Amino acid sequence: MAENATQSTHISSSHGADGSCKAGSCSGPCAARDLVFWRDVKKSGVVFGTSLVLLLSLAAFSIISVVAYLILALLSVTISFRVYRSVIQAVQKSEEGHPFKPWLDLDISVSSEAFHNYMNTSLVYVNKALKKIIRLFLVEDLVDSLKMAVLMWLMTYVGAVFNGITLLILGLLLAFTVPVIYEKYQTQIDHYVSIIRDQSKAIIAKVHAKLPGLAKKKAE
Repeated sequence: MAENATQSTHISSSHGADGSCKAGSCSGPCAARDLVFWRDVKKSGVVFGTSLVLLLSLAAFSIISVVAYLILALLSVTISFRVYRSVIQAVQKSEEGHPFKPWLDLDISVSSEAFHNYMNTSLVYVNKALKKIIRLFLVEDLVDSLKMAVLMWLMTYVGAVFNGITLLILGLLLAFTVPVIYEKYQTQIDHYVSIIRDQSKAIIAKVHAKLPGLAKKKAE
Protein backbone atom coordinates (compact mmCIF):
# COMPACT_ATOMS: atom_id res chain seq x y z
CA MET A 1 0.00 0.00 0.00
CA ALA A 2 2.81 2.38 0.88
CA GLU A 3 4.54 1.60 -2.41
CA ASN A 4 1.36 2.31 -4.39
CA ALA A 5 0.87 5.58 -2.52
CA THR A 6 4.45 6.57 -3.29
CA GLN A 7 3.98 5.77 -6.99
CA SER A 8 0.72 7.75 -7.10
CA THR A 9 2.41 10.70 -5.44
CA HIS A 10 5.29 10.53 -7.93
CA ILE A 11 2.91 10.37 -10.91
CA SER A 12 0.78 13.28 -9.69
CA SER A 13 3.84 15.37 -8.96
CA SER A 14 5.26 14.83 -12.45
CA HIS A 15 2.01 15.54 -14.31
CA GLY A 16 -0.19 18.59 -14.38
CA ALA A 17 -3.95 18.71 -14.06
CA ASP A 18 -4.36 18.03 -17.79
CA GLY A 19 -2.05 15.00 -17.69
CA SER A 20 0.91 16.84 -19.20
CA CYS A 21 4.42 16.67 -17.79
CA LYS A 22 5.43 19.37 -15.35
CA ALA A 23 8.59 21.34 -15.88
CA GLY A 24 11.68 19.52 -14.66
CA SER A 25 10.12 16.06 -15.05
CA CYS A 26 10.81 15.41 -18.73
CA SER A 27 11.43 11.66 -18.47
CA GLY A 28 11.29 9.56 -21.63
CA PRO A 29 7.72 8.17 -21.27
CA CYS A 30 6.43 11.50 -19.97
CA ALA A 31 7.95 13.49 -22.85
CA ALA A 32 6.64 10.96 -25.39
CA ARG A 33 3.16 11.23 -23.89
CA ASP A 34 3.22 15.01 -24.24
CA LEU A 35 4.29 14.65 -27.89
CA VAL A 36 1.54 12.26 -28.99
CA PHE A 37 -1.12 14.15 -27.03
CA TRP A 38 -0.02 17.44 -28.67
CA ARG A 39 0.46 19.25 -25.33
CA ASP A 40 2.93 21.54 -27.11
CA VAL A 41 1.54 21.92 -30.63
CA LYS A 42 4.74 23.44 -32.03
CA LYS A 43 7.03 20.73 -30.67
CA SER A 44 4.67 17.89 -31.65
CA GLY A 45 4.25 19.40 -35.12
CA VAL A 46 8.02 19.55 -35.64
CA VAL A 47 8.53 15.95 -34.51
CA PHE A 48 5.56 14.64 -36.49
CA GLY A 49 6.44 16.59 -39.65
CA THR A 50 10.12 15.68 -39.55
CA SER A 51 9.38 11.99 -38.93
CA LEU A 52 6.76 11.88 -41.69
CA VAL A 53 9.06 13.56 -44.22
CA LEU A 54 11.86 11.14 -43.31
CA LEU A 55 9.64 8.08 -43.71
CA LEU A 56 8.19 9.34 -46.99
CA SER A 57 11.75 9.93 -48.22
CA LEU A 58 12.70 6.38 -47.26
CA ALA A 59 9.63 5.12 -49.12
CA ALA A 60 10.68 6.95 -52.30
CA PHE A 61 14.47 6.52 -52.14
CA SER A 62 16.98 4.07 -50.73
CA ILE A 63 18.15 4.53 -47.16
CA ILE A 64 21.67 5.28 -48.41
CA SER A 65 20.39 8.14 -50.58
CA VAL A 66 18.22 9.54 -47.77
CA VAL A 67 21.09 9.48 -45.25
CA ALA A 68 23.47 11.03 -47.79
CA TYR A 69 21.03 13.82 -48.66
CA LEU A 70 20.36 14.54 -44.98
CA ILE A 71 24.08 14.80 -44.24
CA LEU A 72 24.60 17.01 -47.31
CA ALA A 73 21.73 19.27 -46.27
CA LEU A 74 23.10 19.61 -42.73
CA LEU A 75 26.63 20.27 -43.99
CA SER A 76 25.32 22.85 -46.48
CA VAL A 77 23.64 24.77 -43.65
CA THR A 78 26.60 24.61 -41.24
CA ILE A 79 29.26 25.39 -43.88
CA SER A 80 27.22 28.28 -45.30
CA PHE A 81 26.68 29.74 -41.85
CA ARG A 82 30.37 29.27 -40.99
CA VAL A 83 31.49 31.09 -44.16
CA TYR A 84 28.86 33.80 -43.65
CA ARG A 85 29.99 34.48 -40.10
CA SER A 86 33.65 34.50 -41.17
CA VAL A 87 32.91 37.10 -43.87
CA ILE A 88 30.94 39.25 -41.42
CA GLN A 89 33.76 39.08 -38.88
CA ALA A 90 36.33 39.99 -41.56
CA VAL A 91 34.28 42.96 -42.75
CA GLN A 92 33.56 44.21 -39.24
CA LYS A 93 37.06 43.27 -38.07
CA SER A 94 35.63 41.58 -34.99
CA GLU A 95 37.09 38.66 -33.10
CA GLU A 96 33.99 36.74 -32.08
CA GLY A 97 35.62 33.42 -32.84
CA HIS A 98 34.02 30.25 -34.12
CA PRO A 99 30.20 30.63 -34.42
CA PHE A 100 29.62 27.06 -33.19
CA LYS A 101 32.04 27.26 -30.27
CA PRO A 102 29.34 26.93 -27.54
CA TRP A 103 28.19 23.65 -29.12
CA LEU A 104 31.74 22.46 -29.76
CA ASP A 105 32.52 22.93 -26.07
CA LEU A 106 29.54 20.88 -24.95
CA ASP A 107 30.38 17.58 -23.27
CA ILE A 108 28.29 14.97 -25.12
CA SER A 109 30.27 11.95 -23.98
CA VAL A 110 28.35 9.12 -22.33
CA SER A 111 29.70 8.12 -18.96
CA SER A 112 30.43 4.50 -18.18
CA GLU A 113 27.81 4.51 -15.44
CA ALA A 114 25.10 5.90 -17.72
CA PHE A 115 26.00 3.39 -20.45
CA HIS A 116 25.75 0.47 -18.03
CA ASN A 117 22.42 1.77 -16.72
CA TYR A 118 21.02 1.91 -20.26
CA MET A 119 22.35 -1.57 -20.99
CA ASN A 120 20.89 -3.02 -17.79
CA THR A 121 17.51 -1.48 -18.54
CA SER A 122 17.60 -2.84 -22.08
CA LEU A 123 18.60 -6.31 -20.87
CA VAL A 124 15.45 -6.52 -18.74
CA TYR A 125 13.25 -6.10 -21.81
CA VAL A 126 15.46 -8.36 -23.94
CA ASN A 127 15.27 -11.17 -21.41
CA LYS A 128 11.50 -10.84 -21.13
CA ALA A 129 11.17 -10.95 -24.92
CA LEU A 130 13.42 -14.02 -25.19
CA LYS A 131 11.45 -15.83 -22.50
CA LYS A 132 8.18 -15.02 -24.27
CA ILE A 133 9.55 -16.20 -27.63
CA ILE A 134 10.71 -19.50 -26.13
CA ARG A 135 7.28 -20.03 -24.53
CA LEU A 136 5.53 -19.43 -27.85
CA PHE A 137 7.77 -21.51 -30.10
CA LEU A 138 8.11 -24.42 -27.68
CA VAL A 139 4.31 -24.42 -27.13
CA GLU A 140 4.24 -24.02 -23.36
CA ASP A 141 0.62 -22.96 -23.82
CA LEU A 142 -1.10 -24.28 -26.94
CA VAL A 143 -3.67 -21.48 -27.10
CA ASP A 144 -1.00 -18.74 -26.97
CA SER A 145 1.04 -20.48 -29.68
CA LEU A 146 -2.06 -20.88 -31.85
CA LYS A 147 -2.88 -17.18 -31.42
CA MET A 148 0.68 -16.35 -32.47
CA ALA A 149 0.34 -18.59 -35.53
CA VAL A 150 -2.95 -16.92 -36.52
CA LEU A 151 -1.39 -13.48 -36.06
CA MET A 152 1.59 -14.38 -38.27
CA TRP A 153 -0.78 -15.84 -40.88
CA LEU A 154 -2.69 -12.54 -40.93
CA MET A 155 0.62 -10.65 -41.18
CA THR A 156 1.43 -12.51 -44.41
CA TYR A 157 -1.60 -10.82 -45.97
CA VAL A 158 -0.60 -7.47 -44.48
CA GLY A 159 2.93 -7.92 -45.87
CA ALA A 160 1.50 -8.65 -49.31
CA VAL A 161 -0.23 -5.26 -49.32
CA PHE A 162 2.14 -3.05 -47.32
CA ASN A 163 5.90 -2.88 -46.98
CA GLY A 164 7.77 -2.03 -43.79
CA ILE A 165 8.07 1.69 -44.52
CA THR A 166 4.35 1.97 -45.26
CA LEU A 167 3.56 0.30 -41.94
CA LEU A 168 5.89 2.73 -40.15
CA ILE A 169 4.13 5.67 -41.82
CA LEU A 170 0.74 4.32 -40.77
CA GLY A 171 2.08 3.72 -37.27
CA LEU A 172 3.33 7.30 -37.06
CA LEU A 173 -0.01 8.67 -38.23
CA LEU A 174 -1.87 6.50 -35.71
CA ALA A 175 0.52 7.45 -32.88
CA PHE A 176 -0.19 11.17 -33.38
CA THR A 177 -3.96 10.84 -33.96
CA VAL A 178 -5.33 7.92 -31.92
CA PRO A 179 -4.30 9.27 -28.46
CA VAL A 180 -5.97 12.63 -29.15
CA ILE A 181 -9.14 10.95 -30.45
CA TYR A 182 -9.19 8.56 -27.47
CA GLU A 183 -8.75 11.42 -25.03
CA LYS A 184 -11.73 13.21 -26.60
CA TYR A 185 -14.05 10.18 -26.91
CA GLN A 186 -12.71 8.05 -24.06
CA THR A 187 -16.11 7.07 -22.59
CA GLN A 188 -17.54 5.79 -25.86
CA ILE A 189 -14.35 3.99 -26.88
CA ASP A 190 -13.99 2.30 -23.47
CA HIS A 191 -17.57 1.06 -23.75
CA TYR A 192 -16.99 -0.67 -27.10
CA VAL A 193 -13.58 -1.98 -26.06
CA SER A 194 -15.18 -3.53 -22.96
CA ILE A 195 -17.75 -5.29 -25.15
CA ILE A 196 -15.04 -6.65 -27.46
CA ARG A 197 -12.91 -7.76 -24.49
CA ASP A 198 -15.84 -9.63 -22.91
CA GLN A 199 -16.63 -11.40 -26.18
CA SER A 200 -12.96 -12.33 -26.64
CA LYS A 201 -12.78 -13.75 -23.12
CA ALA A 202 -15.91 -15.79 -23.77
CA ILE A 203 -14.44 -17.24 -26.98
CA ILE A 204 -11.11 -18.06 -25.28
CA ALA A 205 -12.99 -19.69 -22.38
CA LYS A 206 -14.85 -21.91 -24.85
CA VAL A 207 -11.55 -22.89 -26.51
CA HIS A 208 -10.03 -23.74 -23.13
CA ALA A 209 -13.11 -25.77 -22.23
CA LYS A 210 -12.77 -27.82 -25.42
CA LEU A 211 -9.04 -28.38 -24.79
CA PRO A 212 -8.91 -29.84 -21.26
CA GLY A 213 -5.51 -29.89 -19.63
CA LEU A 214 -4.21 -27.00 -21.79
CA ALA A 215 -5.63 -24.14 -19.77
CA LYS A 216 -3.23 -21.65 -18.30
CA LYS A 217 -2.04 -22.21 -14.76
CA LYS A 218 -3.50 -19.93 -12.13
CA ALA A 219 -0.03 -18.95 -11.04
CA GLU A 220 0.71 -17.41 -14.43
